[in-house]
Amino acid sequence: MNSASSLASTSSRRRTAVLTTALTLPLLAVTACGTTAGTGTPAVSGPASPSTVGTGTSGGTSGGTSGTPAQSGTATPRTTAPKTTAPPATTGGTAATRVRTGVYFLHGEKVSPAPRTVTAPATATAAVRALLAGPDRYERAHGRTTAIPSGTRLRSLVVRNHVATVDLTGRYDDGGGSLSMRERLAQVVFTVTRFPTVHKVAFELDGKAVTSFGGEGVVLNGPVGRGDFEDRAPAVLVESTMAGDTVRTPLRVWGSANTFEAQFRLKVTDTAGRTAADVMVRATSGTGTRGTFDLTFPYKAARTGPGLLTAYFLSPKDGRPVTVDTVPLTVNR
Repeated sequence: MNSASSLASTSSRRRTAVLTTALTLPLLAVTACGTTAGTGTPAVSGPASPSTVGTGTSGGTSGGTSGTPAQSGTATPRTTAPKTTAPPATTGGTAATRVRTGVYFLHGEKVSPAPRTVTAPATATAAVRALLAGPDRYERAHGRTTAIPSGTRLRSLVVRNHVATVDLTGRYDDGGGSLSMRERLAQVVFTVTRFPTVHKVAFELDGKAVTSFGGEGVVLNGPVGRGDFEDRAPAVLVESTMAGDTVRTPLRVWGSANTFEAQFRLKVTDTAGRTAADVMVRATSGTGTRGTFDLTFPYKAARTGPGLLTAYFLSPKDGRPVTVDTVPLTVNR
């Protein structure tokens, strides 16, 4: 082959290489931008991790509001609670958001939240159904009970203009005296108003509006909120952490309180019975007016195992500790 032919062949191979490179680079660029090459379809990276939401409420208000009325059976949970660890559920191949909330059972004669995970968007509906199912074995073993009669069913729940209309079967108002009636009403009110789009609750039984509840004649002149059941809330209502939670240091605790001069204490006891932390807390208000609190504090546990969070205050009369409520936990070292 002469030199002229050799040069022509070399030049042709260079043009081919340049052309191949020019065609390849745009395809690589399209793939790197998160689309499937040649299709323009966005690449799937998996469902985003949902976040939980929640803060304490005071005096019958539920905190945040939403500019858009919630749909039937829907309530948006608060935006300040720790993230949920529950994996996304799938419905017909579509990932559904799992939301961690609390349902309110009784500890003694006062409301106390227990954790439940529900599926959006009908979070308020699912929370009430979880409440009606009653406390589980662990919760019962730690003194959690319910005043709601077994067999009570939820017929519907509709949220409009921050009022949830809860329609329950007639079994709901069967039996019990005035205290039991107020307890079961408070359980539903606190459970539903944990969601910020709900401020008050209107009750129906078998589709009919309730104005006088139970044989004791508890009067319901209209929608009711948490402030209407202040007597059923403990002086320190710990909204989170909740019964059965597994915690690590530092520990975040939030809720509401109505104590003398708005002061009280929180104590963490580890599995050895030793005090891992004991901190002073000041709510936003007290001495007759319920305020909120939200704090994070470290603790030092001897070892991992069952523990206890105790809310208490020192008696203004003699300085002795007065226990308000206890929350069973699993305390990590």
